[in-house]
Amino acid sequence: MRYITAAIVSVSLGLWASAAVAGEPADGLHACAKSGQALGVSRIVEIDTSTGALFGSISTQSREARFLDAKEVVLTFDDGPLPTVTRSILDTLDRFCTKATFYSVGRMAVAYPSTVKSILERGHTLGSHTWSHPLNLKRLSIEKANEEIEKGHAAVTLAAGQPIAPFFRFPGLSDSGPMLKHLQHRGIAAFTVDVVSNDSYISDPEVLLTRVVREVETNKGGIVLFHDIKPATARILPRFLAELQARGFKVVHMRAKGTVEPLAEHMAKLTPVLAKAQKDAAASPLVPFYGRVKPGFGEDDMTVTAIAPVARVRQETVAAKVGAVKAAKVVATKTAVRGWTARDEAQGQWGAVVVPEK
Repeated sequence: MRYITAAIVSVSLGLWASAAVAGEPADGLHACAKSGQALGVSRIVEIDTSTGALFGSISTQSREARFLDAKEVVLTFDDGPLPTVTRSILDTLDRFCTKATFYSVGRMAVAYPSTVKSILERGHTLGSHTWSHPLNLKRLSIEKANEEIEKGHAAVTLAAGQPIAPFFRFPGLSDSGPMLKHLQHRGIAAFTVDVVSNDSYISDPEVLLTRVVREVETNKGGIVLFHDIKPATARILPRFLAELQARGFKVVHMRAKGTVEPLAEHMAKLTPVLAKAQKDAAASPLVPFYGRVKPGFGEDDMTVTAIAPVARVRQETVAAKVGAVKAAKVVATKTAVRGWTARDEAQGQWGAVVVPEK
């Protein structure tokens, strides 16, 4: 199905002014403005999610055209929050006066609500990443998969204490037509990626930095996937952002036109869970699903590009178009963005696989 993307360009008050209102430390803001050397944000892309669009190149499903120009990147972080890692990442983003999108796992958000709130207070965009991060969501029944999705929306919203963006990322980028159809019905956009950092597999900071810089250069930018549960990611982020700036890349910040509306039934069930989690946190901190981790601007006017994709036709059942999907996967193994491998296809996971820390 062909589609039309409507692009409306307007000018709004600077992102940094909004960030200051949201609670970003004024000292960091002013330091960025005075230095004149911050990476910053080149523009904002505001997305109308009402048609349940899919963005990013690593998927066999029909998706929207890339909204980024050459040498533009969107920074994204999955699987958190984990205070020791997420807060380090937030501090680095502040120092570079730039912004990112975080896709938080519901049970992690409930365990660490103050870190979730800090993401929003510092002016970043917050979406969701299911309740418990099943490694291959599409192998679940559609009912169970949709429950994971909806429970994640509710949990992250409750932890944030305010509405979040109707932005969703599939764990392992394991999407399907029926699940995308559900998101479309709910007015929630899904985001895959263009550049896989492979920080789920690479714990050596030097190897990780070399790889992700190479992949960004090869792909001429794009939506970059990191995980804010990985210490190596926090360690390399200052140098990675410095490399982006030195190589002439620009950061684009995504935000949503509206907010997600969690289902009332999940909000009711999770409210006491959040209360209990806060009470128990000091006595028994959550061991994340991936295993235990060692501790380790001026107020310029900014261009806002608003995009509103037309709704696509999504398959209703998994059984439909099986042959077409298999054929598409064969093509994808030959043409997909660098960083996607045959092993990832076999596992149904593209870069977001989590393994216990040694």
